[in-house]
Amino acid sequence: MNLKRDVSLSGVFSLAVGAMISSGIFILPSYAFALSGPSSIISYALAGFLALFGAFGMIELATAMPKSGGDYFFINRSLGPLVGTFTGILGWLALSLKSAFAVYGLSKVVEIIFGVQPLLVATLGITVFVLLNLKGAKEAAKLQLALVIILLTLLVGFVAFSIPKIDTSHYVPFFKGDVSTMFITSGFVFISFGGLLKVANIAEEIKDPKKNIPIGVISSIIVVTVLYSLVMFVLTGLLTPENLKNSAAPVADAARLSFGNPGFIAMTIASTLAFVTTANAGILAASRYPMSLSRDGLLPPLFVKMNKRGMPVVAIVLTGVLMWGTLLLDLNSLVKAASSVILASYVLTNISVIVLRESHLVSYMPTFKSPLYPWLNIVCVIIFSYFIVELGSLTVGATVTILIVGALLYFFYGRHHNNSEYALLHLLRRIADESLTQGLLEKELEEIVTERDSRESYYVDLLKRSKAYDIDEALTFEQLIHKACDDGIINMKCDNAELVQRFVEREKEATTQLNSFVAIPHLIIDNMKEMQMIVLRTKKGVSFSNDKLPAKAVIILFGPLKAREDHLIAMSHIAKVARGKDFKQKWMSDDIENLIPDIFES
Repeated sequence: MNLKRDVSLSGVFSLAVGAMISSGIFILPSYAFALSGPSSIISYALAGFLALFGAFGMIELATAMPKSGGDYFFINRSLGPLVGTFTGILGWLALSLKSAFAVYGLSKVVEIIFGVQPLLVATLGITVFVLLNLKGAKEAAKLQLALVIILLTLLVGFVAFSIPKIDTSHYVPFFKGDVSTMFITSGFVFISFGGLLKVANIAEEIKDPKKNIPIGVISSIIVVTVLYSLVMFVLTGLLTPENLKNSAAPVADAARLSFGNPGFIAMTIASTLAFVTTANAGILAASRYPMSLSRDGLLPPLFVKMNKRGMPVVAIVLTGVLMWGTLLLDLNSLVKAASSVILASYVLTNISVIVLRESHLVSYMPTFKSPLYPWLNIVCVIIFSYFIVELGSLTVGATVTILIVGALLYFFYGRHHNNSEYALLHLLRRIADESLTQGLLEKELEEIVTERDSRESYYVDLLKRSKAYDIDEALTFEQLIHKACDDGIINMKCDNAELVQRFVEREKEATTQLNSFVAIPHLIIDNMKEMQMIVLRTKKGVSFSNDKLPAKAVIILFGPLKAREDHLIAMSHIAKVARGKDFKQKWMSDDIENLIPDIFES
């Protein structure tokens, strides 16, 4: 059962911001300052920049596969179900723990103001958030947007009116220890940017994910990074070093110092809203992990049970129970564990980008591509791995323990119920044995792309403009393009030799032959007005490489850069048709004038 796509761009932004602005700014500044002094201002900014660079890979995967489960789904489809099981459990625990701490913070605020027992408040709070999420992601996102607007307004006001009152002597000395301490502190506060994973987890419920995921995620990182850095700058300038290190509520204490009791009350309200938004978004996102694991047969089917509103009941309720049971964990250990898990997810997502791209899956069609590939991805893997090691042996040990639990779950249950393919097999297939895969992943990605894209009318129009031709001689790919240009089959207002060269160079980058029968050569040509498709039937075959049989079906696509999305959609449809049950028989026996309508329009 598919989830409803009813989370808008504002919902994406508010869920990400609400999930990020919480303990990361209302509690962690004291710990960060104790580690690296005033330079912790830069630590927050650096953590934000690294989160942005790491998130590029996550955005690419989310636009290619906007499915529930986020990083688990991406990693499972790229590195396999064993790694996927570990990632799913780890991510579920991490987001549940982060959200549990937010509920704990909320309960402590209520205790200070009203004297109500914290565990009672936490229990009631978790119950409310569970019930809210059972109503649907749209309702949860609406509440999130309203709370985030109020939260941002209070924090921006606090920063703007506090800057004139700062004491610049508090910034001297700026560094505590050396620069490496400041860098390591960035890894410690990385938990502050864990909300980005929550967006990926609800990708299946986001309207127009091709646009809303990149814009929502990137804008939320920029806003939160700037706000975190400014708030840390103000806290350092208002509170004495000793007071900042020992403060349990540094923002509220600084507001009291700057504005008196009204300021303290305003920031207490702001922290309460932050805890509420984090807990609300946390349950929404964390519950998608067990649901996705269950979908893939790695957990029992109970976890994918939906209510009438299309929400995973058991997964949401169990996430609430897990949060309730972890309310008394040590804060320092929790922060390190959650940060290490988030960092590990960034490592695996960037590895997944590399594996998926190098596997040359035709149906892997992200609408946002990570820049500076593969170098930025490799740098992110190295830096985030370094952070994990520097967080200490306790977090590494906890991660290994969860890895063992995930492995046991997979070997005793998951491997008997899961039959999915993953991109690593396709990468190995390129190197070794073609029989490693059965096309299951290609088929799944095609279905995801078809669900994601609704512009099928463009494909119909493309078919109406297309023509089919028979080629009677055996040719290489280069000879085929030469012949098509010379015979006027490809009729472009450009130099034929240059066009042939561009097609050949494109083929050298990565072969466009899908299998031993079908190839889809494609090229971007900017001086065209619209996409064109030429269908060539070659009964004696066209040789694309020495390690594959000559292709009998060659479908050539070319068009301008502005039509790139349409280009990808057409490729997805063609690849899907080419793997049809009767494709080969119909292709070789049909009349040439009926080839396109009989095969591609059916």
